[in-house]
Amino acid sequence: MKRLLILTLAIAFASNAQTKKENTSVKQQTKLKNESTMKKKILIIVSNANAIGPNNRRTGTFLPEVAHPYAEFERANYEIDFASLTGDTPYLDALNLANDPDNLTFLTGKGWETMQKAVKLSTVDVAKYDAVFVPGGLAPMVDMPENELLKNVIKETYERNAVVGAVCHGPVSLLNVKLSNGSYLVNGKNITSFTDEEERGYAIADVPFLLETALTKQGAKFHAAAVWSAHSIADGNLVTGQNPASAKGVAEKMIVILESAKK
Repeated sequence: MKRLLILTLAIAFASNAQTKKENTSVKQQTKLKNESTMKKKILIIVSNANAIGPNNRRTGTFLPEVAHPYAEFERANYEIDFASLTGDTPYLDALNLANDPDNLTFLTGKGWETMQKAVKLSTVDVAKYDAVFVPGGLAPMVDMPENELLKNVIKETYERNAVVGAVCHGPVSLLNVKLSNGSYLVNGKNITSFTDEEERGYAIADVPFLLETALTKQGAKFHAAAVWSAHSIADGNLVTGQNPASAKGVAEKMIVILESAKK
């Protein structure tokens, strides 16, 4: 009788331990699933242009302007996808800067590999992303000033209070974006971009217009820092940066906004 009681207790203990183990496993799986669901999603929209101006100056997305933000988003454990306007393989400029740690990691890791597989923007459900980011380089000055789909994507992203970020020539994506009330998105906004002064010392003979001037004409409250210095601005859910040195700061400010939205 005593042996039977001990055996019964042992079976009950083992069964209880197994149940606890199974419950723990279920909780862990649920936690992992929830963490995955809660991950912020970033869509990086890149140009497909590879030449600009009367002399067909070679161009593309400026390496640090995509690599530095990509590194910051990755460190924040965000999901990062790429889209381009045509779906063709995008180009990179400034490969001579590959010795920078984040640039090198982007080129040799999954960053550039993923960017090369950028999907066509028209096939993307942009509403599932918490933020869109547009890096610069001269390329966006070619195919982004008037692209209607891109303008609509920027408008809808901004109006649903997701984060819109752009750096250097990337803010050309904000140009000509009209909100539902008919006003220009940049009207009355504190923003920055590659400045007219910087352009005059860089690609004045190649660009179709001066970006600072164009944004200001649409009502932007433009803020320029010293040429080539790191300078980024957040105005609500809109974040812009002046030049390549500002790319990291744009991503950091976007992350602050995205993280504050979790609370």
